[in-house]
Amino acid sequence: MAKDYKVLTKDISEYIGVLKQAAPDAMNGFYAMSKAATADGALDKKTKELIALAIGVTQRCDGCIGFHSKALNDLGATKEEIAEVMAMCVYMGGGPALMYAADALRAFDQFNEA
Repeated sequence: MAKDYKVLTKDISEYIGVLKQAAPDAMNGFYAMSKAATADGALDKKTKELIALAIGVTQRCDGCIGFHSKALNDLGATKEEIAEVMAMCVYMGGGPALMYAADALRAFDQFNEA
């Protein structure tokens, strides 16, 4: 069954909101770390998001794949850039990474649809 990453990220976002209400200090800490980690520095935001997508693929995290694919689409990444990063994931992670790399391309395409 094909995954719908737009639906998946919307559903997760709803429950992240619930978690933020239940544990605001922890979630605020997470968001502060996220903001600091993704800020432009020696590496730009797009490069950092490519790294995050690769980690999501190798960790087999559908939510990470969805959120970072969307961010990469918003940052103007190309399918070719995503494909090269996915090739590295497959190289480093073997067959299981290949399954999630294919899903990451699907997620990028879904967020890239008009």
